[in-house]
Amino acid sequence: MILVSSCLLGNNVKYSGGNNLNELLAEYSRYLTPVCPEVLGGLMTPRQPAEIQGGDVQSVLAGQAKVMDKAGADVTSAFVKGAEAVLELVKDHKVRVAILKANSPSCGNKEIYDGSFSGKRVSGDGVTAALLAAHGVKVYSEEDINEDLLQRIIAMYM
Repeated sequence: MILVSSCLLGNNVKYSGGNNLNELLAEYSRYLTPVCPEVLGGLMTPRQPAEIQGGDVQSVLAGQAKVMDKAGADVTSAFVKGAEAVLELVKDHKVRVAILKANSPSCGNKEIYDGSFSGKRVSGDGVTAALLAAHGVKVYSEEDINEDLLQRIIAMYM
C-alpha cells in the first residue's frame, strides 16, 4: 500500500474546500490509497488554514507548541489525532511509502509555513509527515515525484 494525500488525487478536502489535483498521481491512483489526516482528525471541510506556532513539529508532538488556525483556534489535538490515525493505517498495512502534500502543517516534508500566515516557509515537517518518518515510512511530496520515480515506487511496494 502506498499512501497519498487525498487532495492530490482531486478530493475536495483542502482547508479551502478545494483540492490540489496532481495529474501524474491521479493517473496512477489505482495504486494509491488516499488519506487526509486533518479530516481523520475531525476537522471539517472547508476550515480555517492552520500553521504550527511556538516551535517545530517535535515540540507539537511533545505538547510544547501548537497548531493554530487563522481565526486563533487551537487545532493541535485534531492534527495529532489525524496523524495517529494515519500511523495506525501504516502499522496495520505495513506501509513503507507516503506521498504527501508539500508545505502542509500535516503533510509537508522539508518545508512548512512559518506560523505567521504570511506565506513565508521554513524548514520543517508537518505533524503527520514527521510521525510517519519517525516510524520508518519514506515520505515524499508531490514536488519530489516524477513518473520514473513513481513507477519505481509502485514496482517496489505493490
